[in-house]
Amino acid sequence: MRKLILAAIAAVVLAGCASTETQPEAPIDDKSAATAPAAGGATTAGTGAAGVAGTTGAVGSAVGAGGSPLRDPANILSKRSVYFDFDSFVVKDEFRPLVEAHARYLAANRGARMTIQGHTDERGSREYNIALGQKRADAIKRNMTLLGAQEAQIETVSFGKEKPRNPGHDEGAWAENRRGDIVYAGE
Repeated sequence: MRKLILAAIAAVVLAGCASTETQPEAPIDDKSAATAPAAGGATTAGTGAAGVAGTTGAVGSAVGAGGSPLRDPANILSKRSVYFDFDSFVVKDEFRPLVEAHARYLAANRGARMTIQGHTDERGSREYNIALGQKRADAIKRNMTLLGAQEAQIETVSFGKEKPRNPGHDEGAWAENRRGDIVYAGE
């Protein structure tokens, strides 16, 4: 019930922001069937009812792996990548629980700081991809601040296509490279 109320509040806030802030839209032309990277060791959000329920109450508390929920593989906070569709900077629904968990962690730990690194696949010019990577990082940050994180806790940067996770040249590799990575200070 609490999550439903938070979702409703976030929707109202987003609706209010939509009328006051103009955000340039990137053209969305998804010609792929991939929604997230397949195998190959990529980090995924661990979404779904079990993934979210498993983190309730553990977001701000110290558990497992040396006492930090950030390093506990059983905790959603250990997941650090948000994947995007081709030519898009919209945070997909399947990654919302991951973004919400990190936002709650930041809200509960005001001294915590992170950098969100925006990445793209190899297609497109260097300049276009730097801009798209920045929009992806900023979209994740905007979602987190709407959910309680302080803007000063989050820095964003774009690497564009310069730091691919997968060096391949096919849709599977490109899907792994279209991402925003969350990196906490001190890690």
